[in-house]
Amino acid sequence: MACEEGAEQFSSGLLPTAITINQDGIRIPTLSPPQERKRGLTVWSKVCFAIGGAPYQITGSALGFFLQIFLLDVALLDPLNASVILFVGRAWDAVTDPTVGFLVSRTPWTRHGRMMPWILISTTPAVLCYFLIWVVPPVEQGKIWWYLLFYCLFQTLQTCFHVPYSALTMFISTELKERDSATAYRMTVEVLGTVIGTAIQGQIVGMANTPCINSTSQTNTSSHSMHINNSQILLDNKLFNERRAYMIASAVISLIYVLCAVVLFFGVREQDNQSGLKAQKHVSFQKSLRLVMGHGPYVKLVVAFLFTSLAFMLMEGNFAVFIKYTLGFREDFQNVLLLIMLSATLTIPMWQWFLCRFGKKTAVYIGITWAVPFMILVVCVNSSLLVCYIVSVAAGASVAAAFLLPWSMLPDVVDDFKLQNPTSQGHEAIFYSFYVFFIKFASGVSLGISTLALGFAGYETGVCVQSDSVNLTLRMLVSAAPVSLIALGLLIFKMYPINEERRQYNNKQLQLLLQNEVLETEM
Repeated sequence: MACEEGAEQFSSGLLPTAITINQDGIRIPTLSPPQERKRGLTVWSKVCFAIGGAPYQITGSALGFFLQIFLLDVALLDPLNASVILFVGRAWDAVTDPTVGFLVSRTPWTRHGRMMPWILISTTPAVLCYFLIWVVPPVEQGKIWWYLLFYCLFQTLQTCFHVPYSALTMFISTELKERDSATAYRMTVEVLGTVIGTAIQGQIVGMANTPCINSTSQTNTSSHSMHINNSQILLDNKLFNERRAYMIASAVISLIYVLCAVVLFFGVREQDNQSGLKAQKHVSFQKSLRLVMGHGPYVKLVVAFLFTSLAFMLMEGNFAVFIKYTLGFREDFQNVLLLIMLSATLTIPMWQWFLCRFGKKTAVYIGITWAVPFMILVVCVNSSLLVCYIVSVAAGASVAAAFLLPWSMLPDVVDDFKLQNPTSQGHEAIFYSFYVFFIKFASGVSLGISTLALGFAGYETGVCVQSDSVNLTLRMLVSAAPVSLIALGLLIFKMYPINEERRQYNNKQLQLLLQNEVLETEM
């Protein structure tokens, strides 16, 4: 099974470090005990590594759940401008991923490694840009350029953090079991990060909801004019309070971002794991891209998770608006979102056990499809807060699987590539960055199209009740469209060739390559 220890000597931590000749003249490798090799990952190292993934998810959950509704109801942008910001920002973010991935792969080794300098340098400017995303500029003209600028800058700087961090999985250990364990730690903390991001943003902002704009009959009396003026002052004050709440939430998240980066930098030691495999010369970006995208298992895995991720992104990006307007729970939507992420955090260990017991492919089928009946239920049942909470708990379990499984399976694809291309190494950052590229591009498409669809349906900013066409559009965006995308993604995933037997075989063969390289060096 995926998490069982092999009986072979290279799986038990014994590798040849010297050659002895017996009385018959036969060369025999001398095995070194585990303590003489590189030390395995400690629990503390895994925890510190996992904490490094929290900033991406904390900011990602805040942006994913709240940026759309912030632009529409707080910054008071029309849906067309909001859709441009969301799509261009995510599309730009997607383009920067392979570029940064290639630059990281060409970065020379330093005393802190290749990945850590990128993580350290990008942190401070990233948090500054993140804070400015949630600031409403004092001028009406040019607000769209303000948000485009700082949204794109933040996405670029976070890419300089997240791509090296993702590739760091391959540089914290050579052992498949330890990498899988570290990935489980990471996914647990990352989903906890989404809880933190949702809780901070939701609870702080929830204390200052944007007021409804109620229509008032037109009269010419002075008392009516005074009432209108007083109402406008009240609305302006409440809107000011909500804008301030968004700024406070972003400041808290920025502080957490910096603390997590510090823990990662000082708590994890990057290892040069290319020893034991034949060295290769640097190749061009185009050749690296052809090698990576020409690897069949990688393409099938990325395309399958592209569609399933797009499904969950559509639901994530529109669920807050759906709860607020279609279901009518204006005062509870942040609690529903928090419950989804909390459920996801608590079920990560369950999915880690499940994939170890039944295999990763089985976990994909069960974990991803688990949310489908609840996506259908939430739009078929009349507005009920209890049903909404039940759906949130169930959907959170599926969100956990969608978080854990892609990052748990990418190292398997990289190992498969290494085995098939033993003289072409050092492409880990490109593998991870192109996966992130496609996922972020899908996110941009989902946010842009969904916000544009709401605009065409007649979405009005700040009103209490939206039209029937808007409510129908929201039902499609959180149910029908995600279910269809999940079905398509799982159909493609059936062609993914790396099962548990092949995964274990690849691991053993890579360890043999490492063993033979050590023998050649000592002979």
